[in-house]
Amino acid sequence: MLNYNTSIKEDKSYPNLKMKEIKPIMKLIIRGKTKEFISAIGKNLSMLLPTKANTSTSGETLTAFWLSPDEWMLVSNEVVSEDTNTYEVEDNLIKNISKNNLGAITDVSDQFVMINIKGSKVFDLFATGSPFNFNEFKNKKGSVVQTILSHIDVIIHLTEINEVNLLVRRSFSQHLYSWLTDSASRL
Repeated sequence: MLNYNTSIKEDKSYPNLKMKEIKPIMKLIIRGKTKEFISAIGKNLSMLLPTKANTSTSGETLTAFWLSPDEWMLVSNEVVSEDTNTYEVEDNLIKNISKNNLGAITDVSDQFVMINIKGSKVFDLFATGSPFNFNEFKNKKGSVVQTILSHIDVIIHLTEINEVNLLVRRSFSQHLYSWLTDSASRL
């Protein structure tokens, strides 16, 4: 059994803003370029990868974020068991993609922390610490952006209007969460 240690100890709630860590979530980086790679991924996941910058696609159990022309992050839509760090999806992709030299699969579940933030002040909060202009982003459900928030690299996925999942490297997560809660308390 795994010993899952969270860096974020509590959920926070403010007027028009709620924050909490979603854990544990499977996160995989998948990389490849060829038609055979795209076809094999589609067959294995029963979903297409997004091909346009700053977009995502979702299936019943998984969501894929476009990160670059040959790189995607695949995340589970629901929390996974804390009893294991073996994922059937990952095993199938390694067997059918990596072992056939079509692409690369890397488990980054422990590298990234996912923070769910929702409320009408989400983008007011981001505006205090990010150079990115969220005006168009906040109206396109499924949008994804890699940006800086309080000098920290993050990936932000718009899941619903006024609700995002923010992914941050574990080593920066406690600092970022502290900044988020401090900034949220001043809105």
